[in-house]
Amino acid sequence: MSFDPTVRPGLPHPLGATPDSDGVNFAVFSANAVKMELCLFDAETHEETRIPLPECTNHIWHGHISGIKPGQLYGYRAHGDYDPARGHRFNPHKVLLDPYARAIGRKLEAWTPELFGYRIDDPGADLTFDEQDSAAVAPLGMVMDSSFDWGDDTPPLTPWHRTVIYETHVKGLTKKLPGIPESIQGTYAGFASDEAMSYLQDLGVTAVEFLPIHHHLDDSFLTDRGLTNYWGYNTLSFFAFEPTYASTDDPHAAMSEFKGMVKRLHQSGIEVILDVVYNHTAEGSERGATLSFRGLDNASYYRLSQEHPRYYEDFTGCGNTLSMQNPAGLRLLMDSLRYWVTEMHVDGFRFDLASALARELYGWDKLSSFFDAIAQDPVLSRVKLIAEPWDIGMGGYQVGNFPTGWAEWNGRYRDEVRRFWKGTDRANELAQRLSGSADLYNHSGRQPHASINFITAHDGFCMRDLVSYNDKHNEANTEGNRDGANDNESWNCGVEGETDDEGIRELRKRQAKNQLATLFLSQGVPMILSGDERWHTQNGNNNTFCQDNDLTWLSWEWDADQQEMLDFTKALIQLRLSEHVLSRKDFLTGQSPAEGLPKDVLWWNHDGREMSDEDWHAGYVRCFGMLLPGSALLEIDDDGKPRQSNTVLVMMNGHYEDMRTVLPSIDGKSWTFRLATADIDFENGLKDAAPFTMPSRSLAVFTTTP
Repeated sequence: MSFDPTVRPGLPHPLGATPDSDGVNFAVFSANAVKMELCLFDAETHEETRIPLPECTNHIWHGHISGIKPGQLYGYRAHGDYDPARGHRFNPHKVLLDPYARAIGRKLEAWTPELFGYRIDDPGADLTFDEQDSAAVAPLGMVMDSSFDWGDDTPPLTPWHRTVIYETHVKGLTKKLPGIPESIQGTYAGFASDEAMSYLQDLGVTAVEFLPIHHHLDDSFLTDRGLTNYWGYNTLSFFAFEPTYASTDDPHAAMSEFKGMVKRLHQSGIEVILDVVYNHTAEGSERGATLSFRGLDNASYYRLSQEHPRYYEDFTGCGNTLSMQNPAGLRLLMDSLRYWVTEMHVDGFRFDLASALARELYGWDKLSSFFDAIAQDPVLSRVKLIAEPWDIGMGGYQVGNFPTGWAEWNGRYRDEVRRFWKGTDRANELAQRLSGSADLYNHSGRQPHASINFITAHDGFCMRDLVSYNDKHNEANTEGNRDGANDNESWNCGVEGETDDEGIRELRKRQAKNQLATLFLSQGVPMILSGDERWHTQNGNNNTFCQDNDLTWLSWEWDADQQEMLDFTKALIQLRLSEHVLSRKDFLTGQSPAEGLPKDVLWWNHDGREMSDEDWHAGYVRCFGMLLPGSALLEIDDDGKPRQSNTVLVMMNGHYEDMRTVLPSIDGKSWTFRLATADIDFENGLKDAAPFTMPSRSLAVFTTTP
């Protein structure tokens, strides 16, 4: 490079590359390095200039370099011991990505031998030392000017109990979206388009939960097969956004594009929740590449085996686990989260395999430093926090055990709703889930919103496939259909895949509607998988993590079935948001909330009377009702007035036969039919205590005024 920079000690904080009027301050953590070199790269010639950082303060190496500005490409070379048996893997022949880089200036294009700290063709494997230089191929960070005109951007601050989450993928939703330029299909700009915003607003969701948008790598075993890590659960940088979802190659323009998407979603009243993967990194096991954390300070950033530090503790199935026991790892996570809230304006996070982050020395700990750090943080304690409450380690399944302030993906809810409609679970279990899962969450001040209710998610069958396939069909993943859990717990008529039998097709839609309706009629927070409302199919593939194609991209070509499912889903969301008894702040207990008020929920037998203890325990209850009296709702609206709600009745018949049913008697009032998953013939209208036939495997909703 053709400049003679002035190097000053600079400051140890903030970590990362921070530009000012005179140059850039660089700061990077390493407790075990003996020397740290900053490597500056010319964007055109790739010429490298190495500058030893002059100071180390409390394990943070730092220096201020004059004469450079935003747009500068950079990396590091860390000097120290290469002693895998002691957990150290320093190799100054490898250029390392700054963990705090705000953007990727040069992506990793291919998995070449130079990226590995050991000689990959040597029988001694990772115990050897590789002297090939990775400067020409290593991913690089870019110094960023993060200025952006946010204007009057204001977070929607949707209350938890009024939240409806839409789990989606930036690319998958808009890759085939008509009406927008091809150049922005599948991008942040495409997601911010009028077409996408109109669709989401019309659907009625209040939050989008994006699959990972942190910069990730495509695993070598996938690229060797011509596949990619489409979902993105293979993070290399916890600060940098994924550049391939931008419509431009310029990192500054791409950052503005991401921020513009968030701003547009907020203007549409929609919150932004990021699925984040802090449990592991893309560097993999001890046989992985040396790209960033491993080369900067392997022993500080990762959980190493106490007996054999050469190896990693792996609670994720991905080769390594980021250490929350070391202050450096915990600080990285906290700084990253705060950055995405304060600088990128996101509204919350869903933590992938969150149990791995709460593991202390002897296992999962509800009092871990991870939970304590977030609970006391003035920024993070105010945003939406959602845990995937399990990992693959011993004692990793922690549904219901996360502390106050956290919501959780409720795997029990998913399983028991599926089983009821399949016919293998009783109403007893379903009633718990409809009531907010108090058996799991009614402790330490937690409320129903602690339960994120879902039937399907990105990981597993989509709704259409759930009711259409007995077994997974993941052959396109080129793993011999061995990948992905065989998680089908839904009745699917015994006929797999597409069929010309109109009766079977209608039954499948009914089963899908039953489960979607149950989702939006339950206390807790509903989450719907993008595409389920459009009758999207993945042809039986329940592990599409590597399928960046029509299997995962939503089709926008309409047919009658798609329109039917979309209209039904819209009606469900509108019903939930308009009838406040369906989204209470408190658990349903079957008791009166105050003297003089009715019970908050009554369970009805199909013959029109309240369920007795004998009813609940008389074998498998298949047909029953949930009655929510509007007059039992003690909530104040935003204007300080008591909130009014209709009384809502949900009748469910999980039996394979039609059931003669009687509407409950509510002070002689007539019922208003709202929706159903099957055609119902009301023989005598909807009068008080009117009888009718409830079709097999169906659900119906009725309301009456308070």
